[in-house]
Parts: sequence; structure tokens; C-alpha cells
Amino acid sequence: MASDPNPVLTAVPSNLKEWPEELLKPEPVCAPQPPKAHSDDGQRLNWLFVDMNSYFASVEQDTRPELRGRPVAIVPMMADTTCCLAASYEAKAFGVKTGTMVADAKQLCPGLVLVEARHELYVEYHHRIVEAVESCIPVTAVMSVDEMACRLMGRERPLLAAMELGRQVKRRILERVGPMMRSSVGLATNRYLAKVASDMEKPDGLVALPLDILPEALRQLKLRDLTGIGARMEKRLNEQGIQTMDQLLALDCDQAGEVWGSVLGSRLGHWLRGEDFDMEEAEHPKSMSHQHVLGPEMRTPEKAWAVAHKLLHKAAMRLRAGNLWVSSIGLVIGFAVPRSQKKPVSSYGMPTRGWKGEIKLTECQDNLTLIAALSRLWASRPSGAAYDRPYFIGVHLNGLVPDHLHTLNLFDGSEKEQNRTRLVAAMDALNHKYGLSTLAPATMLIALKAAPTRISFHTIPDLF
Repeated sequence: MASDPNPVLTAVPSNLKEWPEELLKPEPVCAPQPPKAHSDDGQRLNWLFVDMNSYFASVEQDTRPELRGRPVAIVPMMADTTCCLAASYEAKAFGVKTGTMVADAKQLCPGLVLVEARHELYVEYHHRIVEAVESCIPVTAVMSVDEMACRLMGRERPLLAAMELGRQVKRRILERVGPMMRSSVGLATNRYLAKVASDMEKPDGLVALPLDILPEALRQLKLRDLTGIGARMEKRLNEQGIQTMDQLLALDCDQAGEVWGSVLGSRLGHWLRGEDFDMEEAEHPKSMSHQHVLGPEMRTPEKAWAVAHKLLHKAAMRLRAGNLWVSSIGLVIGFAVPRSQKKPVSSYGMPTRGWKGEIKLTECQDNLTLIAALSRLWASRPSGAAYDRPYFIGVHLNGLVPDHLHTLNLFDGSEKEQNRTRLVAAMDALNHKYGLSTLAPATMLIALKAAPTRISFHTIPDLF
């Protein structure tokens, strides 16, 4: 691999000492090769994972050449009390990262350029990236706005062929999407390990984890390098005596399940051994939510209610688009308080007191039922001078049930209920075609420009 003209594109993590010796020996070109049966199975791969590098910031630098080479942070609004959604690699060099408070980011990086997020642009680039990848290999699953997984088939599976395909994907993205759109590609025997591999060399990496080097490669990592292990899970593992990757890999799948306290641990045990099986593709989401930090001009009860109404409107459209039914609705409100009261400081840097409520529902998906429930929750919120400045609103739809598991009630077959269903379907069709607010409750009119489209970690908001 030392002769590779592109030194950035490597097939193994840079902290591995060397390739297995058998991979470095050239095979004679003309000499007939005896059948190997399954001797090369340790070098066959099943998945290619594409992860765009500093995606939001890279899109901005691609569309705005004056930002190239400069430290850039993407923010939801121009306020020191909010946090960075993304940072360019130039900003990351100063310690700015996703979740850093804007006020802190300015201190870490005095020359930081703040750019307000343009989520519609990021969705547009996402579709262009998918098209570029699919010009090389079909995309099996879109994991998020900047990640996608592709299953390798037939001649694509041998290590060297998969490596060349990874290089081709990276080149095609640069050629067809933009010169700033660098990506990291991971190759492995299952989708989970391919994701882990894509994180091992950034930016602009190419890492393969075939079975014959898998245990050695994983031992070079820290627990937090594994997808799904955050600060809280790492603490839980440490409390149970799991401090290193060696200790984690020593667990069998049943033991991993006990340590995690859920089936996820058992699945992780199988994935870390290179086993390939579907990753909950058939499972439906259990909840969905929309939330919004109110701008200073929106921090009144009347305007906060309008924003809550808009958030519900968006969530209800997503609910029906996914053929799901909801069995409970929750409302979360954060109220700003003077700093002199020494209340806990929220993740948005503001002293706050919070309130939340939830109402159980008969499985439903229509606006009228959901709005009535939200109105009841809103009416039950705390009142008084201490609760006059809401700054955060969140609407949660919980206990989601797919259409084929929906339990019919006595009124589902009534003419009134059928008319309501047809009305909602017609409204959704118009809103999908002409925009979210084409047909919307009048209550949310004053919030039309508030709570704009945002991109969550696992959904691409085509509808909005």
C-alpha cells in the first residue's frame, strides 16, 4: 500500500504497525492459482460506509469560497447563548466542536466565523451526494444527512476491489458535488464496523477492517471510539470493570448483553466479532419530537403557544407520512429566570426552570385530537410572574404504533371519522407539495418564521 499515489487514502488505521505479511506479497500474474476454497474469506467485506467530514461547515465552504481555509462554526441563530451545530476542521483545531457554546467558541477561536444554518441547502447537497455515490454503487441505507451505507456484492467484496471502490466513491463525490466535500469511507464485514472504520481516520480517510486484522485493529481503539458508547455508557462500563477494549472484547455476547442491560449489548458483541445481520431495519420509531429555542422576540406565552402549535403540526405530518399512530403526547417548556436566582444553567447557557407534562391518548394521528390534547397540556402549565418568559418549547409524540399494529376503536369506522381522515390526507398532500404552512391552523400564524426546518441526526426532512 506504500505505493499508493494518494497517501491520505489508507486501508488500515495509521496506528496499526503493518499489514499482515500475506497481503504484501505480490502474486505471480501468469502462474495458475490453485483453488483457495474459502481461504480468503478473512479479507472479504460486506459493507461500505460513507461519512461526510464536517458536513454543514463543508457545504458552506463549498458554496462560499471566501470561507475556505477559515475557522467556521454553524449556529442555529446569531446568539452567544446558543451552541455550535458544526465546526470546520480549521475551527476544530482550536477546540471548537459540535455542542460548544458560541460564547465559549469565540474565546477558543478569536477569528471564528459564525454562519447561520441553512438546512434546506444541506438537504439539497445530501441528495447530490447520494446520486454521486449511486453512480458507483447502490445506496442500501441512508443513516443520516451525512452518512450512508452500501452493501457490497460479488466482485466488490474482495479487499483490494472494495478499497478501489471506496477510492472511486470519494473521487466521485469531489467531482460531482464539490471540491470541499471530503468524505471518510469505512469497509467491514458488517455495517456497524464499517461505521467504526469510517471514524478511524478523519478527514478524508479510507479504512478497511477485514476479519483477519479485526481483533488487532479494535484493540487499538478506546471505548469511546465505538459508535453507541458515549460518556454515560462509558461510565457504566467502567463501574462494571470494563476499562479497555481488551476487556470489552473478552466478553461473550451474553455477558455483553448483561453489562448493557439490553439486547443492544448482545448485538454489539456479535458485531465486534464481525458477524453480519440486519440492524433493526424493520423496527419502527418509538417516539418523535420537535423542539425549538425561542428567539428573544418570541419569549411570550402567546408566541410560545404558536410555536408549540407549529411543532405539533410538523410532528403530526411526519407521523402520518410514516403510517404511525400515537398513544401519548408530551409538552416540555423551559422558563428563563434571572441569573441572580442561581437556578441550574441549561445546555443553552441560560438559568432555567423547566416543566413537562404528558397525556395518554387512544391511538390517533389526526390534527384535531392532537391539538385538543396539546391545548390541555398548555392549560396545565405553571402560571404566575415566574413563568412569563418561556424560552424553550418541545413537543413529543410517544408510544408510536405502526399501521399494521394499530388497534381499531369503536369510532374508526364511523362516517365522521372517515371524513376527518380524508380531510387530513388532503391537507397533508397540499402541504407536501406547496409547503408546510399552505394549510395550517390559524393559531400558529404568528410563528410561521419561527421553528424553521432543522435536520435531526437520523432524518432527512424532505417533507418540509
